[in-house]
Amino acid sequence: MPPLRVLLVDDSPADRFLAQEVFATHGLDVHLTTSDSGEAALDSMHRHHGHLPEVLLLDLNMPGMSGLDVLSEMKRDPELAHIPVVMFTTSQAKTDVDAAYRLQACAYLVKSPNFGVFLQQVESFITFWRCNRFPFAPQP
Repeated sequence: MPPLRVLLVDDSPADRFLAQEVFATHGLDVHLTTSDSGEAALDSMHRHHGHLPEVLLLDLNMPGMSGLDVLSEMKRDPELAHIPVVMFTTSQAKTDVDAAYRLQACAYLVKSPNFGVFLQQVESFITFWRCNRFPFAPQP
C-alpha cells in the first residue's frame, strides 16, 4: 500500500516541528507535507501534479487566510472538495467548532498544551487515517 499522504497546515513552527517528529516515526508508511499558511497550502494543492493529500490537518487561527477560509475554498473547488479536513487548533470556541462543521470539516481536535498529550493526538490522527483511508478519487 502506498504511503498515506498528509498535508499539515499550521503557522506555528513549533507545532509543525513536533508533528513532523511524530510523523517521522512512521517512516515510509506516511508522507507528510507541511505549509505555513493557508495560501501556500491551496497553492500547493492546485499544483499537485496527481499527488493530492489524502487528508489535511488544518490549523484554524493563522494570519492572512484562516483555516476556515482554506476549508471554505476547498469545499468550493471540485478537485479539492473530496479531501477530508481535520481541524487541529487551540480554539475551543463553540462558534469555531460550529463553523468548521458547517463547512464540512470531518473532525475538530483541540491541540493540547501538554507536550505528551499533543504528541499522542498526532499519533492517534496518523493511526486513524492509515487504517481508514478515504477511497474516493476525483473524476477527470
